[in-house]
Amino acid sequence: MEQATLLAGAPEVTAAASVEGTGAKEETQPGKRKSDEAAEPEPSVRGKRRRGAGGKKLRPGERYIPPPQKRNPGVSFGQEHFSETSYYFEGGLRKVHPYYFDFKTYCKGRWIGKSLLEVFESEFRAESIEYYQKAAKEGRIRLNETPVEDLSVTLRNNDLMKNTVHRHEPPVVGRPLELLVDDGEVLVVDKPASMPVHPCGRFRHNTVIFILGKERGITELHTVHRLDRLTSGVLLFARTLETSKKLDQLVRDRKLEKEYVCRVEGEFPEDELVCEEPILVVSFKIGLCRVDPKGKDCRTVFQRLSFNGTNSVVRCLPLTGRTHQIRVHLQYLGFPILNDPIYGSSAWGPHRGKGGLVGKSDEELLQALVEDHRTQESLHLLDVPDAGTGVLKEKTEKTDKLDETEEPAKSGESQRDICGSGEKLDTQVPEDCSSHAVKEVNPGCTEGKDDVASPGQLQGSVQTEINGSQSEATDGPQQSPPGTRDHLCSECKLVRPDPTDKELVMYLHALRYKGPDFEYSTPLPDWAKEDWVDDD
Repeated sequence: MEQATLLAGAPEVTAAASVEGTGAKEETQPGKRKSDEAAEPEPSVRGKRRRGAGGKKLRPGERYIPPPQKRNPGVSFGQEHFSETSYYFEGGLRKVHPYYFDFKTYCKGRWIGKSLLEVFESEFRAESIEYYQKAAKEGRIRLNETPVEDLSVTLRNNDLMKNTVHRHEPPVVGRPLELLVDDGEVLVVDKPASMPVHPCGRFRHNTVIFILGKERGITELHTVHRLDRLTSGVLLFARTLETSKKLDQLVRDRKLEKEYVCRVEGEFPEDELVCEEPILVVSFKIGLCRVDPKGKDCRTVFQRLSFNGTNSVVRCLPLTGRTHQIRVHLQYLGFPILNDPIYGSSAWGPHRGKGGLVGKSDEELLQALVEDHRTQESLHLLDVPDAGTGVLKEKTEKTDKLDETEEPAKSGESQRDICGSGEKLDTQVPEDCSSHAVKEVNPGCTEGKDDVASPGQLQGSVQTEINGSQSEATDGPQQSPPGTRDHLCSECKLVRPDPTDKELVMYLHALRYKGPDFEYSTPLPDWAKEDWVDDD
């Protein structure tokens, strides 16, 4: 993933200015801004009047800054968004043709008084200053809709910045989305692994929300719960606000039973195991958690279903909904999920986190994870910027993200609420705010856990997101198809191999969701069958 790119929004999380992309929250998510309140009028000063400036006289050399745009909460993703690009299928993968996209963000408080050049140098380093200068000369960088040619321009409060980038999305599995139920009140999908629920981080069109809208014309969905990008299984949406509130209350009252199945390393005990270790969020950028006395109370019940002589299939009943609860508890018990890119990593030390033994500070652990995945060229599995910059610099006052056992979405939260809308800014998040860790700043964007955009997401999210921003391929390795290349886009110059099956799937599946008068389930995935053998 890249580090930070340019101003202008971003994903799926998750925010000062959200990014497109990545589950993270920032300081300026579209919502009520101080600048929305009536500002004290400045004394009129002699000078040239600017048309559209509301009659206010500007000081010599002063720029007119229009008031912040008010987003229309009633607007959701529609044909305008779906037609930005198209899909193509190759090698069992669903791919997205590269496309141009505007990342947007309002000037953050810490940027006021600084030049665009200074902001790019300090917070959006996914690209070189030379790149930004070329992009500005071509009109790709705009301030309040006016092209900026000189990056020395000083930023002011309420400035709206836009950066047009050539965006590349990572491929996801190519199998069609299977609708389990669609009765006018609820929509239940069997979500494939590798596919985020909603736009976040590097993902926009390769998400459940966009695929449903583009291919089936299904929009205006209300999120009941979310699944991590690499987790598969039952994904439940409400079709109406009333149904959304009812389901939300069931979750809050603990009347919605959730059952997951996973494959773990080693021989899991035959007797039922209950883990009640509290879980603490270590990094909101990559959704990293660990067992810690200062964490939130939680409880998971585990039951072994089978053992094939090497690894075990385990039934998981999360009775609470903490971030990565199942994965963290299994790691603590010494049975990490077989291909978990985070909690199965050797970065946790010789015991790999068993019994809570790590022997490293949180900062050292984060750095070790980044280095481990950088060595394996698999930073895209961590959802951190390419160079990992800024991973250790995040603010910790963000809200806990949701994951495979997430807490319910806000009552009535709809597709437009969590993913942005035509009127909502697709903002970016600077490295110290939240990177994919970059997610499209949407409350609770946890895909990437894995879903808000970071500066890298900006242009970068489009650019150096390591396997994440993989270009589309025409014949095996991923590269931009003819006719979709951009002379300024560094991603277009790279050739990346297609992701392997193991990089697209984690052996964790949401098997069943059951309420007082309903039950939705899927068949067991192939890897959860008793006679399954790892072909590696």
